[in-house]
Amino acid sequence: MLARIKEFLGMEAKPETKERPETKEVASEEEVEKVAEEKAKPKIGYIHLSGCTGDVMSLSENYDILAPLLTEMVDIVYGQTLVDRWDIPEMDIALIEGSVCLQDEHSLKELKEVREKAGLVVAFGSCAATGCFTRYSRGGQQAQPAHESFVPIADVVKVDLAMPGCPPSPEIIAKTVVAVLNGDMDYLQPMMDLVGYTEACGCDLQLKVVNQALCIGCGTCAMACQTRALDMTGGRPELNSDRCVKCGICYTQCPRSWWPMERIKKDTGL
Repeated sequence: MLARIKEFLGMEAKPETKERPETKEVASEEEVEKVAEEKAKPKIGYIHLSGCTGDVMSLSENYDILAPLLTEMVDIVYGQTLVDRWDIPEMDIALIEGSVCLQDEHSLKELKEVREKAGLVVAFGSCAATGCFTRYSRGGQQAQPAHESFVPIADVVKVDLAMPGCPPSPEIIAKTVVAVLNGDMDYLQPMMDLVGYTEACGCDLQLKVVNQALCIGCGTCAMACQTRALDMTGGRPELNSDRCVKCGICYTQCPRSWWPMERIKKDTGL
């Protein structure tokens, strides 16, 4: 099973050789088994604030990739939809979904308590990381008409990692957990850098990529956009601001924005 996790995550780096055709499989099993046996299972909690629960669906409903990982390598110790527990326990990793409403005293209290009890706080998805579509709230909506100010969680507490996506893919969730298990700072560093990127918009591509002569016209940004707010015109991204929900996924998925070339080559086997 552990070897299968390794295969799903695309972490088999050693090619087969004529001298030892079994090297690839054996090395893969040994590496994952060593992590699982020598390191205590990290305790993970899930906290839902103001969002659509799409992030936890990526966490819990993509069984082919995540089920073995979540059952064999980590312990889920808290989560409104995952664990029958009302008090917030100590945990190694807190996955926080959704932005925080400044008029919601309960959410503010819960967020600050999680920060005190979690070793690693992760802004889980675009609402927690950038505010996403909750940035458009101006109050007056049901069932809480007084709720008007929704901000990224980093505006209230210290955040350690920001996991992009609306929602994040099951692959990036699984790889992040494995990176924490392995202490793979090369993989985690971009997410640490994204903590300060709390204001996002599709126009970032124009300002930070195209205007800097970095765009290669690959179209990754347009393919990543869940709301179809981007089109490729003349080999460059063009934004429909009426469709943009300010999730920032187009910019974070752009290969010219923040992914290290060494990591791209490693993950793709180039």
